[in-house]
Amino acid sequence: MSLTEISFTDPAVHIRGALDLKPTPDGVLPRRVPAWAGLQIPDAFMDTVVTTTSGVRIAFRTTSPVVELIAHPVTLHTVSRAAVDPAVELVVDGELVGLQRMTGGTFVHLDPTKGPEGITWEPGGPCTVRFIDLGSHDKEIELWLPTHSSMELRSLAVADGAAVSAPTRPRRRWVHHGSSISHCMDVNRPSAAWPMVAARLAGVDVDNYGFAGQCQLDPFVGRMIAALPADVISLKVGINTVNAAAMTERTFRPALHGFLHSIRDGHPITPLLVVSPIFCPSAETRPGPTIPVPRDGGGVRFITIDAPAAARPMALTLTRVREVVGEVVAARQAAGDEHLHTFSGLELLGADDADELYDDLHPTEVGYQRIGERFAAKAFGPGGPLARS
Repeated sequence: MSLTEISFTDPAVHIRGALDLKPTPDGVLPRRVPAWAGLQIPDAFMDTVVTTTSGVRIAFRTTSPVVELIAHPVTLHTVSRAAVDPAVELVVDGELVGLQRMTGGTFVHLDPTKGPEGITWEPGGPCTVRFIDLGSHDKEIELWLPTHSSMELRSLAVADGAAVSAPTRPRRRWVHHGSSISHCMDVNRPSAAWPMVAARLAGVDVDNYGFAGQCQLDPFVGRMIAALPADVISLKVGINTVNAAAMTERTFRPALHGFLHSIRDGHPITPLLVVSPIFCPSAETRPGPTIPVPRDGGGVRFITIDAPAAARPMALTLTRVREVVGEVVAARQAAGDEHLHTFSGLELLGADDADELYDDLHPTEVGYQRIGERFAAKAFGPGGPLARS
């Protein structure tokens, strides 16, 4: 079947979940922060993380029975886990109907116990996925991109003569921001990421701005969220602050206030939910930093380094972070923000679920599924803070 290429800048093609399309010599690179934020990105790692396409999907309507995507994935792979080729999932009229893996792309192999010296490259090239037998009726297409890869988009094509038009977006838009536990780089298909699980169950449309290692209450992220269209907003904050020992209680409290204030500048009455960290055994009562170490029998696990309490006044543990999050939200509610809400991350994954933390920090796919199901029920269910009123 002959195909016709569609430009990624065609008004009929919407790349949802990406806030910038950076031109490259061979295509475009979706980035999950706007172009104006570039100067404020603190380091090369975050600059890489924002190009990984967790929650990013290519959406359009078409009468074509076939859809083809050519892209060059650059996949981040932690060497303690099996390498998995990145997957593209097809959603037609809201229903998940297919998955194809991209073989032959570039891999970046990371050994987190060795720092910069633990990075090796396995070069590759562009890959093609083609979904067929889709019928000639008008339908809405979404191509969901992998959570653990950046994707240089090379070409998008449909059958010659097929109609292509802009997609609709009838469902409520949920904007979420969080850490690696929201980014979900360690799932083997886009739909297994917990924000996508929760969105499907709740019948909402999620834009996922979970950034691995980067949920640090950066001011530009608060302003970014303030500028986005959103019907409901959620934040899952605190774990990276402890993992990096990035803040004390003295700095975390006003930083959280400032982050919420920035969002409220753009969304003064939008339902806004703040969720504290899930369970992490080594950081519950010990302050960070949290580092990866080899696990007996293979793999890695994360441990929190102890330090003399006198040397670290106002240091944060996860237990204290949860308390401070609750106190900040309560203070803002008392000051009149009746659309601001909170609950503990332990309600999503607690000590009883510790077996579902494969490295004592990140959930397994079973763990992510639990988080998604529990978040959907707790946040979007009857009486929940993000439920339709």
